[in-house]
Amino acid sequence: MTSPQSDDEEELTGGGVNRVVRIGGTVRRPTGPWTPAVHALLDHLAAAGFTGAPRGHGCDGEGREILDFLPGRVPAYPLPDYARADGALHAVGALLRDYHDATVGFTAPAGSVWYFPPRSPAEVICHGDAAPYNCVFRDGRPVAFIDFDTAHPGPRIWDVAYTAYRFVPLAAPRREGIPPVEEQARRLRLFADAYDLGDLDRDRLPDTARARLHHMVGHMHDRAAAGDAAFASHIARGDDALYRTDAEHIARHQAVLRAALTA
Repeated sequence: MTSPQSDDEEELTGGGVNRVVRIGGTVRRPTGPWTPAVHALLDHLAAAGFTGAPRGHGCDGEGREILDFLPGRVPAYPLPDYARADGALHAVGALLRDYHDATVGFTAPAGSVWYFPPRSPAEVICHGDAAPYNCVFRDGRPVAFIDFDTAHPGPRIWDVAYTAYRFVPLAAPRREGIPPVEEQARRLRLFADAYDLGDLDRDRLPDTARARLHHMVGHMHDRAAAGDAAFASHIARGDDALYRTDAEHIARHQAVLRAALTA
């Protein structure tokens, strides 16, 4: 494929690690060793009838992956009201469940590499970063996930806990838009119900959310130590401290959160 001229490219905002551009009805992004596995996953999702993800179309002449551009709005922080509404939270829980169910039975090509190592039990293919900034909204409702770079086999709860952290959110009050603990508990139950989360996973969700945050902090420091400037900048602005604070918040209020989930 012929490489487009730079004036055909529209840089898309919100990419915290990669430079992402739109060219017509496509998105171009840097590739990694995981790209073949991700594109195979996207093909599987399309074949399964799941419409909440882009299709992959190989690479362009500059070595960037080509993906469908999905029209809609991808919210940024501070989140707009439509992204914080109960209806959006319920819809994203259902969307995540549909995505996970569509991945059941997917077999990655031989020799596939994932961004994150597979986790046991490998019940589904986790998205790995299903958050508002990777979610396309239309008419105030989430309709698709984007940026599947961090997809990897793992248990449902590993993905569910992180998506709950981002959308509820399960965060220490520090800015407008973060609800008090009692409201977080109510919203967490709404999200879990929309996903139809099982009893065992409901009990494990608070601890898994904490583990997911500590995993993220460790990954940030590993990447920064390896010379990744993007992750080094995240640490410099205090993102790792923020995630540790939120993990402590979840630990401090886990009884309230677990009670709401299991009542």
